[in-house]
Amino acid sequence: MVGNLAVSLEKQKQSSSIWFKELRNQMVGSIEKIDSSNFKEKQWNRDQGGGGLMSVLKGDVFEKVGVNISTVHGKFSEEFRKNIPGTEKDPSFWASGISVVAHMKNPKIAAAHFNTRYIVTSSKSWFGGGCDLTPAIPEKTETENFHTGLKRTLDLHDQKYYPKFKKECDEYFYLKHRKEPRGIGGIFFDYLNNDHFEKDLNLIKDVGQFFANFIISNTNSKKDLTYDSDDLKKLSHKRSRYVEFNLLHDRGTLFGLKTGGNIDAILMSMPPEARWE
Repeated sequence: MVGNLAVSLEKQKQSSSIWFKELRNQMVGSIEKIDSSNFKEKQWNRDQGGGGLMSVLKGDVFEKVGVNISTVHGKFSEEFRKNIPGTEKDPSFWASGISVVAHMKNPKIAAAHFNTRYIVTSSKSWFGGGCDLTPAIPEKTETENFHTGLKRTLDLHDQKYYPKFKKECDEYFYLKHRKEPRGIGGIFFDYLNNDHFEKDLNLIKDVGQFFANFIISNTNSKKDLTYDSDDLKKLSHKRSRYVEFNLLHDRGTLFGLKTGGNIDAILMSMPPEARWE
């Protein structure tokens, strides 16, 4: 029985990491078509085990967009393991995931963030992640399309998911020191495991597919809108809040730094320019 469980878990690891690579390739190809620019790619290896692929594009529509995937393994440090389920007796872990962050040149297109991951410890395994928008100039149609699409996607799996994950997102992407939300929200979830890996993976796939489709359609519909210097000031200001959140509160940043990840890949999410005034 133990042997069968081990084989099953290895298949789950493989299935999740394969999907993250497939979504990465789709995102890169679709973005390059819009921007007529190419991603610059960089492979990296982690000393403790595993590695990843960092892909960054700086273009005419996407001022800076990163699409990163990684699969790493090793042991959590004594300091970090107390926060991770299933590491009470064994600090070993395996993790695979994808992260996408897009900062747009046009201030009227919201910055977009998405990530999903699958983490395995000695006695636990789960999916986590989410996606959200951070507009410099909030726009009703953009906000409604994003949230309506997320709800429709999640309702296919469980009608309790959207209100639950939206609430978690609103609470998570909040700058406590500023007493303000980072953006217009989205969804956030962690420790997702319903004892049915395929169903959980299908949810992860559907959320990833929704985000990929949304960022392309939203960008195409707004990339030619005009903007002025005041709009650019609003963009720089909002980006300062984005930086503050990622350095002070973001769990992904902390996880990457605490597990010996690639610094450039971890900080890929930072905007190309921000101002504090």
